[in-house]
Amino acid sequence: MSSRPVLRVRKSGAVLVAALIALVGTVPLAGSAWQLAPILLIPLAALVWAWRAGTDVYPDELRVRALFGGSRVPWSRVEELAPDEHGRVSALLDNGNVIRLTGVTSKNLPLVLEASGHPVTDRGAAGQ
Repeated sequence: MSSRPVLRVRKSGAVLVAALIALVGTVPLAGSAWQLAPILLIPLAALVWAWRAGTDVYPDELRVRALFGGSRVPWSRVEELAPDEHGRVSALLDNGNVIRLTGVTSKNLPLVLEASGHPVTDRGAAGQ
């Protein structure tokens, strides 16, 4: 397996900027009394999540990363990648489990499939 992903898919950069602004905005509040210092943890957690969460595409596997931990899914276990009504994409695995691919949308799904080296097929069109 290669050490670098072929494609890294993350949430919009706007989420990262919003979390940073929220962190900066809570500093005066947290600095006003020591009891309010833990309030800094909320925007800090959002900032770390926005920086870390996403899906990395490798030729032989997908890595879905969250705030804490993540999942490695070999492409051989992926039966289908399908978007929902909101445009978010999930992977249906051979054991019936479903994993939501953080950051992957119906708009960038073709890029994910191209980076993986797998063909793009439309099962809905095949049955018509």
